[in-house]
Amino acid sequence: MRTRQAKVLTGVLLAGGWLLAVEAQTAGEAAYHARPGAEEIAASEKPVAGIPEKFWRIYFRERPRTLLVDPQGLLSSVDFRERLAFLNYHAGDSAIDLFVYVFKGDQEVPAEVRAEECIAQCFTAGRPAVIVYYFLGAPQRSALYLSPSLTDVVPATEQRRAIESAVMQAVGKVDGSGQFEAFLVQMSIRIYWMERMLGGEGAAVGEMPAVVRKATTHGEKSATMEKLRPLLERARRFTVPAAVLGGLLVAAGVLGSWLRRRARYRFPELDVEPRLGGAHAAGVGAVISFASAALPPASQRDQVPDYLRRA
Repeated sequence: MRTRQAKVLTGVLLAGGWLLAVEAQTAGEAAYHARPGAEEIAASEKPVAGIPEKFWRIYFRERPRTLLVDPQGLLSSVDFRERLAFLNYHAGDSAIDLFVYVFKGDQEVPAEVRAEECIAQCFTAGRPAVIVYYFLGAPQRSALYLSPSLTDVVPATEQRRAIESAVMQAVGKVDGSGQFEAFLVQMSIRIYWMERMLGGEGAAVGEMPAVVRKATTHGEKSATMEKLRPLLERARRFTVPAAVLGGLLVAAGVLGSWLRRRARYRFPELDVEPRLGGAHAAGVGAVISFASAALPPASQRDQVPDYLRRA
């Protein structure tokens, strides 16, 4: 009976937790869309820098050779390597590639460049692809485009939902690297639903598939390594001194042990004063004898001869 009641209580608690999680997510999305002055803030953040013309060909006139396009070198070598590894990992488990173009947060795409036409020209052939223009430090300016093979399959509402959910995850982070990583992880999850649509399964929401769980886990591990990297860099500077000091301590311990094992001790010879005519007689003490075994020793204390007391 108690086991049945415990099972019922556990089921109620799980159901309640699931409802609370759904309500929290819904409230978060509503707060994101209804936050005061969101449109005004986005409109006031006007770009002030242009993209150098020498990078236009790589950005807008040819299909990229890698999934991460950063000709300006805006990402650090570590961030570029990790983000590219994540995109390659996603491409290996998904039927839809994710191409990401990286720009400065204050840069503006040239007015003479029509992004839709560039996407259609560069991504007509090959696998279906999702193309994202990502602005470092300003994820709210990001733009999403689809290759021609996906344009008629994924509705505009799903495209808008995908970019908004990715931006919402990104703005929750403080540093630019964390924002970019969170954006990519969430976008890879949204691409899974696009892949379902591409396969004719619709946009039914169900359990997160294994491929998305793997991508999320990969992103979480990368985030953990990103947090630990400053500590590892600091520790690496002390690696050589610590190794030298450790070697010296080990050598000192081995040498001390060897010296202790080979040590020889010599005790000094002390001059001993003869006692009672013997060369090595005891130097203290007295001889006590009892005249009667029937009487207690205390009553016979005065019966000790004087010469024995003097001795």
